[in-house]
Amino acid sequence: MFTLVAIAQFMVVLDTAIINVALPVMKSDLGFGDSSLQWVVTAYVLTFGGFLLLGGRAADLFGRRRMLVAGMLAFTVFSLLIGLNSSPTVLIVLRALQGFSAGLMSPAALSIVLVTFTEARERGRALGYWSMVSTGGAAVGLLLGGVLTQYAGWRWNFFINVPIGLVVAALIARVVPVHGHDDRPRRLDLPGAVLVTAGLMAAVLGFSQAPAWGWTNPGTLAILAAAVLLLAVFTWYESRQSQPLMDLAIVRRRNVSGANVMMAAIYGGNLGMFFVLTLWMQGVQHWDAVQTGLAFLPFPVVLGGVSTRMGGLVHRFGFRPFLIAGPTLVASGMAWLCFLPVHGSYAGTVLPALLVMAAGYGMSFAPMYAAATGSLPARLSGLASGLITTSQQMGGALGLAVLSGVAASVTASATRQGRTQALVTGYNAGMLVAVALTVIALAVAVTVIRRPAPATVDEAGSGADRPFAHTTRP
Repeated sequence: MFTLVAIAQFMVVLDTAIINVALPVMKSDLGFGDSSLQWVVTAYVLTFGGFLLLGGRAADLFGRRRMLVAGMLAFTVFSLLIGLNSSPTVLIVLRALQGFSAGLMSPAALSIVLVTFTEARERGRALGYWSMVSTGGAAVGLLLGGVLTQYAGWRWNFFINVPIGLVVAALIARVVPVHGHDDRPRRLDLPGAVLVTAGLMAAVLGFSQAPAWGWTNPGTLAILAAAVLLLAVFTWYESRQSQPLMDLAIVRRRNVSGANVMMAAIYGGNLGMFFVLTLWMQGVQHWDAVQTGLAFLPFPVVLGGVSTRMGGLVHRFGFRPFLIAGPTLVASGMAWLCFLPVHGSYAGTVLPALLVMAAGYGMSFAPMYAAATGSLPARLSGLASGLITTSQQMGGALGLAVLSGVAASVTASATRQGRTQALVTGYNAGMLVAVALTVIALAVAVTVIRRPAPATVDEAGSGADRPFAHTTRP
């Protein structure tokens, strides 16, 4: 059962990364302009990040399996239509719809894991594998995207989802049990959903477009101000509802809020690292798409080896030591990449940093999921899943926007060094931003995250403060 749900999450993560190496081919094949090409990625991230909280709460209210299957079928249909499409404008719209369906799938899938694996050690192992899929999927996506684009054509980056999606959706409907939902009247807080979705989408849009428009551009500032206002109104509105979309008590828990901030910061650095290294490999070292994908292959291998062992280690030692050690290793590996040369070697320049960072990420993600979800009752598992995934996507959008903006501005100011050297100078500056984001995550781990208190039983009967603990039956 876990394998089926993990495949659903893998599809979501894969489609965030797999398209990156195909963008140049898509540009020439479909006639995208320079300004519109980025929307192939932005449209997906925009709706994915914007609808996660809504998808998580809908899973709690209307059934986790039902929302997962519905989201997966929609994801599959939109993937097929994208592969068949030849219009840039229609493709961008379809990518937005694909992101919306991913926003339904991802929190439903994680919440199924949370309510299925209730024993501490089992949940720890499950979250270890989950973190491997959620993080390593990006590296696998780069490799798979390169192979498919080079040997089958860019459309197969989307066609590949069709048979997998249909088979897995059918198996999930047959194998995954129907888990209990909130027993209160099933009323979805639509005003709250509109406010938070609009606010999150405005934030993702503002951060995504800021490098192109400029951080002080009136349009950028207006969109970011609208995001802040919408989210502030959402918070005020939710505090006055008897059945809110988001129970605000969830973010008052120190470890939950700390883990979400950590996820935003560390995932922003993660996406930034992939962004910089991909550009350096292809633009400076002139590696092709397949070579670039193969260069990242050790990353998911090491990440998987570490992540799958974290369940037992966290059960034994708690999550806090690893939330300190993991970001420390990641920042160390990224610091190595702050000195990318014009003429570098894979073995000397890239591989050592990838191995260290992969081990650090493997130590970090499962404990972050544990801190963000392990102390909550089953009726809030979908919301908690949507919240941590929202933090991941919002952090990724913010981190990538800031990093790419810094890299571009530094490159522009260093043009007298020569084009190639200026690019490398900008990439190194961007990588320094990734280091800073990771250090922020480390600071939160040290100052905010606390060891769980002795187990207490909350109103849902869960072990409220144990990592991974949850005694409420599905």
